Amino acid sequence: MSSSLAVLPVVAPAIPELFAGAGVLGLVLAGAALGDKSYPFIRWLVMLVLAVTLVLVYLASGTHAEAFGGAFVSDGFSRFMKIAMLWGSLLTLIIAESYLKDTRRQAFEFPLLILISTVGMMLMISANDLIALYLGLELSSLALYVVASFDRDNVRSSEAGLKYFVLGALSSGMLLYGASLVYGMTGEIAFAGISKALTGTASVGVIFGLVFVLAGLAFKISAVPFHMWTPDVYEGAPTPVTAYFAAGPKIAAIALLVRVVEQAFPGITSQWQQVIVFMAIASMGLGAFAAIGQKNIKRLLAYSSIGHVGYVLVGLAAGTPEGVAGVATYMAIYLVTSFGAFACVLAMKRNDVYCEDISDLAGLSKTNPALAFAFAMLMFSLAGIPPLAGFFAKFYVFAAAVNAKLYPLAIIGVVTSVVGAYYYLRIVKIIYFDEPKEGFVPAPIAVRFVASAAAVLVLAFVLAPAPLVTAATAAAKALF
Repeated sequence: MSSSLAVLPVVAPAIPELFAGAGVLGLVLAGAALGDKSYPFIRWLVMLVLAVTLVLVYLASGTHAEAFGGAFVSDGFSRFMKIAMLWGSLLTLIIAESYLKDTRRQAFEFPLLILISTVGMMLMISANDLIALYLGLELSSLALYVVASFDRDNVRSSEAGLKYFVLGALSSGMLLYGASLVYGMTGEIAFAGISKALTGTASVGVIFGLVFVLAGLAFKISAVPFHMWTPDVYEGAPTPVTAYFAAGPKIAAIALLVRVVEQAFPGITSQWQQVIVFMAIASMGLGAFAAIGQKNIKRLLAYSSIGHVGYVLVGLAAGTPEGVAGVATYMAIYLVTSFGAFACVLAMKRNDVYCEDISDLAGLSKTNPALAFAFAMLMFSLAGIPPLAGFFAKFYVFAAAVNAKLYPLAIIGVVTSVVGAYYYLRIVKIIYFDEPKEGFVPAPIAVRFVASAAAVLVLAFVLAPAPLVTAATAAAKALF
C-alpha cells in the first residue's frame, strides 16, 4: 500500500493520459468481445472517457510538474492546448454519427481510433524530451492513417489513407533523423538539457538536426513545403475525419512545435526563426492563391488550412510570450471556426448524396436561410472580417510580429489575408446571389447545433474576448 502511495506523486501530472489510455485498453477488449453491434455502446463510452479526461485536464493544476523522469511535463500551456484538442475529438464524434450511419460505416473501431489518436496527441502536447515527442507523434499518426481511409470501399478514401501513410512515414523518418543528430551533437534528449548544451553557438550538426526536426513537424501541421498531402487527404477522407484533421492533430502538432523551439532551442532563436519565417510566408502565399480556382469545398478548406497555419507561424516567429499567446488564441478560434465550416459541409446533402461542389451552394439563402447565415458568418471569420473572431485571431499574431520588429512578415500576412478573402467572399456571393438549386435535406440536429454554435461564437467573441485571451496569455507565460 505504501509503495502505491509513493508512486502516485510521480505519475500524478499524467493522470488524464493514464485514464484515457486505460479507457482505450478496456474498450478495445469490450469491442472485440461484443462484436460489430457494439458500436453505439462503444461510441457513448468513448465520449464519456473523453469528457472525463477533459474534466481531469481542466481541474489539473496549471503549475509546472513533471513525470516519468522528466519526459512528461504538465503546465499551463499543455493544459490550454489539451482542452482545445479534446473538444475537437468530442465534436468529431458528435458530427460523425449521421455520416457513418448514411455510409454504413458504424464500426466500433472508429471512436476507438479517435480515442487512441487523442491519447497520442496529449502525449505530444506534454512531451518534454525527444523520445516522448516521437512516441506521442507515432501513436497519434498510426490511428490517423487508419481513419483517413476508414471508408475503405471508397477509392478516394483509400487513396487518401495511402498518401497520408507514405508521406507520414517519410516525415517521421526525417524527424527521427533530426532528433538523432541533435542527440549526437549535444548528448541530451531532454529539452532542458538540449537548451543548456546550446548556450553558446550551435554546431553545423545541431543546425541540420534542428532543420530535420522542424521539417518533420511541418508535415504534421501541413506547412509549405510539406503540405502536398493536405488537399488530397482532405478531399478523400470522410468529411468528419477531415474536420478532425483540420483541428485536433493540428493543435497538438502546433503545441509540440512551440514547445520544441521555445524550450529546447531558445539559445539559437535566430536559426530556427529563419525556417519558421520562410514556412509562414510560403504557407500564407500558397493558401491565398492556390484556393482561388478550387471547385470542391473540401479542397478549398484544405488550402485555407495551409494559409491559416502560415498565420499561426507568424506568431511563433516572433519568439515572444506575446507571440505564443497569439498562437494559442488563434488555434482555439480556428478550432471553433473549422468545425463549424465542416458541419455546414456535412449539411450539404441532396438525394442521399453528400455534395462537395461549391456550385451546389447556389441560392442557399433562399432554400435554407439559417444554414446560409451560419456558412456566411464562418466564411467571414475565416477571411478575417471584423468584428468576427477570425479578425482578432489574425490581429494578435500580426501585433506580436510587429512588436518583434518583423515588419515584412506582418505586411506579407496582411496582403495574403486580403487576397485570400476573395475565395471566402466568393462562397458568400454564391450562397446569397446565385440562382437557387434544389434545396438540401434537413441536416441532423447534432450537425445543425455545431454549425449554429460555431457561428454564434465567432459573432459573440467581440463581446467577451477576455476569458480566452487571458487564458492564452497565462498559457504562454508558462513556457517562458
